[in-house]
Amino acid sequence: MTHTTKDLQSALAAARFNPGPIDGIHGPKTDAAIVAFKAAQGMRARPYVGPLTLEALGLSPDLAHDVPWMNEAAKHIGLHEVTHFAKLSAFLRSDGKALGDPRKLPWCGDFVDTCLRLTLPDEPRPGALGVNPYLARNWMLLGHGTPPRFGAVVVFWRGSPRGLSGHVGFAVAWDAARRRIKVRGGNQSNSVSDAWLDTSRMLGCRVPATYGKPLPAWPGLSSKGAEISRDEA
Repeated sequence: MTHTTKDLQSALAAARFNPGPIDGIHGPKTDAAIVAFKAAQGMRARPYVGPLTLEALGLSPDLAHDVPWMNEAAKHIGLHEVTHFAKLSAFLRSDGKALGDPRKLPWCGDFVDTCLRLTLPDEPRPGALGVNPYLARNWMLLGHGTPPRFGAVVVFWRGSPRGLSGHVGFAVAWDAARRRIKVRGGNQSNSVSDAWLDTSRMLGCRVPATYGKPLPAWPGLSSKGAEISRDEA
């Protein structure tokens, strides 16, 4: 599948490399963001975008476009619970139900639930299993377990491993050397974003039961110099 300039700009912005306006126009700012991203990944720092660069950005045809909920999640990267309140709220309600005001309530579970409900409507999600889908740790009941893979639903604890608080999102990439996992999710710094989390907080990874095929392999990225998320409340 061919990726558009807007896809590329969105992925660069999600990786915290500013391409300028996400307008589909490939200009000097987009080129500068590509160069900076490739340099950070240890690639040759030039504006050429080839298969390795696409894979590093999570845009490989073998990755996002084979995992429908990852496509859905990517559409909403950048939405902030305050700045884009109306647009974000409309998306969270688009599956027929929502937790409530994302400015006041932790909505990571709502984001995952909406993405999966829209793309896998027959999947038995936590709500269908009789437990609260908005409580992050309940996503450990989804489908079946999997090793970390691109698109896996990944669940973390917050506060205490034995507590109730948690976080849930979708796995994007892995930095094995630093034991970090990049997660695409909601309520990450109050927005939909890609963020690196420490795997010491990871409770497990799940794959929807109705997906029907293996999750794809994923890019190994370096998180060197990247901020580690501690704000998913």
